[in-house]
Amino acid sequence: MKTAILGGGPAGLYFAISMMLRNEDHDITVFERNKADDTFGWGVVLSDETMSNFEENDPISEKMIRDSFAYWDDVKTIRGDESMTSSGHGFCGIGRKKLLLLLQERARQLGVKLEFESNITADDIAKMKKDYDVVVASDGLNSMTRTIFEDKFKPQIDMRQNHFVWLGTHQKFDDAFTFIFEETEHGWIWAHAYQFDDDTATFIVECGPETYKSFGFDTLNQQDSIALCEKIFAKHLGGHALMTNANHIRGSAWIQFPRVTCENWFFENVVLLGDASATAHFSIGSGSKLGMESAIMLADELNAGKALPDALETYQDERKLQVLRVTSAARNSTEWFEDVERYLGLDMMQLNYGMLTRSQRISHENLRMRDPKWLASAEAWFQKQAGSTSTRSPMFAPFKLGNMALENRVVVSPMAQYKAKDGMPNDWHFVHYAERAKGGAGLVFTEMLCVSMQGRITPGCPCISEAQIPAWKRLNDFAHAETNAKMCAQIGHAGRKGSTRLAWDGIDQALPDGENWDLLSASAIPLMDGNVVPKAMDRADMDEVKAQFIDAVKSADAAGFDMIEMHAAHGYLLASFISPVTNKRSDEYGGSLENRMRYPLEIFHAMRDVWPAEKPMTVRISANDWMEGDSITPEDAVEIAQMFKDAGVSAMNVSSGQTDKAEKPIYGRMFQVPFSDRVRNEVGIPTLVAGNIYEPDHVNSTLMAGRADLVLLARPHLADPYWTLHAAVELGDTEQEWPAPYEGGRRQAITLAERAKAMAT
Repeated sequence: MKTAILGGGPAGLYFAISMMLRNEDHDITVFERNKADDTFGWGVVLSDETMSNFEENDPISEKMIRDSFAYWDDVKTIRGDESMTSSGHGFCGIGRKKLLLLLQERARQLGVKLEFESNITADDIAKMKKDYDVVVASDGLNSMTRTIFEDKFKPQIDMRQNHFVWLGTHQKFDDAFTFIFEETEHGWIWAHAYQFDDDTATFIVECGPETYKSFGFDTLNQQDSIALCEKIFAKHLGGHALMTNANHIRGSAWIQFPRVTCENWFFENVVLLGDASATAHFSIGSGSKLGMESAIMLADELNAGKALPDALETYQDERKLQVLRVTSAARNSTEWFEDVERYLGLDMMQLNYGMLTRSQRISHENLRMRDPKWLASAEAWFQKQAGSTSTRSPMFAPFKLGNMALENRVVVSPMAQYKAKDGMPNDWHFVHYAERAKGGAGLVFTEMLCVSMQGRITPGCPCISEAQIPAWKRLNDFAHAETNAKMCAQIGHAGRKGSTRLAWDGIDQALPDGENWDLLSASAIPLMDGNVVPKAMDRADMDEVKAQFIDAVKSADAAGFDMIEMHAAHGYLLASFISPVTNKRSDEYGGSLENRMRYPLEIFHAMRDVWPAEKPMTVRISANDWMEGDSITPEDAVEIAQMFKDAGVSAMNVSSGQTDKAEKPIYGRMFQVPFSDRVRNEVGIPTLVAGNIYEPDHVNSTLMAGRADLVLLARPHLADPYWTLHAAVELGDTEQEWPAPYEGGRRQAITLAERAKAMAT
């Protein structure tokens, strides 16, 4: 196969090597615009796992690289005069120039032709398409090939907000991969530092846009900019200077990171490779890794005996998904650093934990494998902050909300059951909630209890008023007598989302003709075509509904609930006032966020006034409508939470979406945690969070990093009412209390878990 490779970076060279290893008869030429030893950047970071992949592909080049490595096992976080180190991370660094020279040497050994100082033009690429069987565009994040065929590759480039400059130093930082945070008169500025040869380290300086401009980095020349960085980090540089790659077009200039994604990775016989197809932020050190591992797969496919279109299709489909996992982690890491000033006031233990888990690639239990001693100290710290002397995992730390004391941080999330009859709960509800109260969770939410029959979502939704007090009191009396769980009534009104079918009969679809009821909302906008058009509430409607909420709260107290939550999320009545998507009013309850919050705050005050002062009350909000145009954003959520905090809310339950059917949510593991994180740490208020959280690891990492105070699990509790008890067994926690009649089951579960662990080792 006659192959042209555009770009002689690590990905392009390694692809050439991989191709020749599979068939020495290939005719391969690498075209590089720079000189052989002219390169941007200082060091490249590769993990032990990546090196194992390289060894399997080509032991010779793997050994050449490994023999030139600097190794480290520790990660150190420095903030001012404080520092903290954790171990077991297993990384290695090599100078980018050294890596390129080694790969060039190996490529030549295998018969690859290397053409340097080749200024390839659009006309050249057009000719190569005809003259070569395949053209591999490994021409970097500013890929000319990708630009020429933009309509084919359909790239998206997201320019991130922070500025950074890539420098080097002879202060080796040879004891750890080091992150240094310095507070200055112009804000925080930080460095990523790591050794890559016997006497040199990479030193990347980064800061937010405001700090960047306040220092004048946007106007300083290169040498003055470097001198200023030396002054800021003087106590860490030990008298060593910072160095620049000034001879390179991008050498040590302040830049912003472009996050590149492409809808397509190939067009006819042209295929993108490495940064040309997707970029990963330098904060997780995976750019070279991704490109070189993609090179292996591309070589495999091109030598699999397939037709070229089929080979490229398979490469794109399979590798694109693998790359997405890493680039998603890189995105998480990027955003953590963009918001890092939110965390720099945290205790050093929590800051360091958040730093280590920022990408979500390293989990709580993974940290235990890497550095069990450090994680044990972190868990003990967390428990101490909670007022406990225990050393158990964060999910088993106590928590106090108002005068309500919870024995752990696990919460059974509200989950609609659709089993009520005419608004009345029944034995289904008793058994459902009682089982989950026995299951070990610290707090159990009811589904949304509607303040009126008109306020129901479906005919199967329960209400909370004087008529329902006996049924709910029976449940609460049982939970309080037989379990340690506390019980929360989530109280709300469906608004325009009411008068719909049971979920299994067609979620959100209107009831058959003759079975619907009248609806109320902020504006007369139906949920969907064919659904009931709600009445835009007038003042009389507002007063009537407020009275219903007040009655509901009094009933919840009489029924013995420990806590209530006002449901102001997911497009229901109160949420319909908050979101501009559903609030089109022109009176004092519409328009600005302040106006749209008037009625929800009025309801909150009315509820809080009749709910006992010693009992907590929370509010659930949608922190993101997931819609374009005028809609609720995470920035708005901070303002909304601040208003509720000022009104006296105990904590915010931070959710998202379900405002309108036109939403385009982005799901993923723990996808709502960033919204909770922002509200908690910017507003300074306890938060609860749910959203694709299903493992003990998810719970522990969310809590330990300070992203929420309580974690709600929904579907896991549908599948397993005893999720908390079983999670304790999974974690080797023998302190978790089980109901006394189930003690035999507890002993057996622990024995079986210990036996399975012993067999696995």
